[in-house]
Amino acid sequence: MERSQRLIMILVETKRVPATTESVDDYLKAILELRMLQKLAGQRPSFIGYEKYHGVVLTQMGKRRATEILRHHRLLERFLHDVLDFSWDEVHDEAERLEHYISERLEDRIAAKLGDPDVDPHGHVIPEKDGVVAVRQEVALSKWPCGVPAVISSVSDRDPASLREMKRLGLTPGTGLLVDPGVRNASLLVRIGGRPPCRLRHELAAEILVVRESPPVETVTVRH
Repeated sequence: MERSQRLIMILVETKRVPATTESVDDYLKAILELRMLQKLAGQRPSFIGYEKYHGVVLTQMGKRRATEILRHHRLLERFLHDVLDFSWDEVHDEAERLEHYISERLEDRIAAKLGDPDVDPHGHVIPEKDGVVAVRQEVALSKWPCGVPAVISSVSDRDPASLREMKRLGLTPGTGLLVDPGVRNASLLVRIGGRPPCRLRHELAAEILVVRESPPVETVTVRH
């Protein structure tokens, strides 16, 4: 019997719940995830390939299913936000509940209703129906160089409180900004949408991904 299995059996059979620490809790979660991976890899056909001491990778079938669920999730977020008027800090949890259960027909109807959108309310790319996912060269705002114009491309959707703070500050996808020079130990001095600079804490800046602002395209009229 493997060491991880013995440890789980000891913990289950112990009549009195042992005192735990943060480290112990982390180990327990890791062991549980390991057992779940082993079980998932043992299915045939399998969504993942797992090899002891070498980690886990998605099989082609696993990639297709993961991309399909991701498409469901982001389409649902867009639908909840644009059609049902959910705020952008509410849609993630609702989409998490629904993403596994919608049919292909409903997925197609939602996409058609929305006009086949490219991104969800947080700026994340929605995978194509055939599984193709566009890749962007995004960088966390917390690591963006000073003085280089940037545009917000996407934001993390995991923390509703952070999303509400971003909304209040106007930190939404498509917004231009500039990081001013200065001390960056605890916060960044940022100009958002051309407004006067404000301080932005590092934790929030790390949840905002940006791309380089495209230079304006000059139109030249040619007279014959």
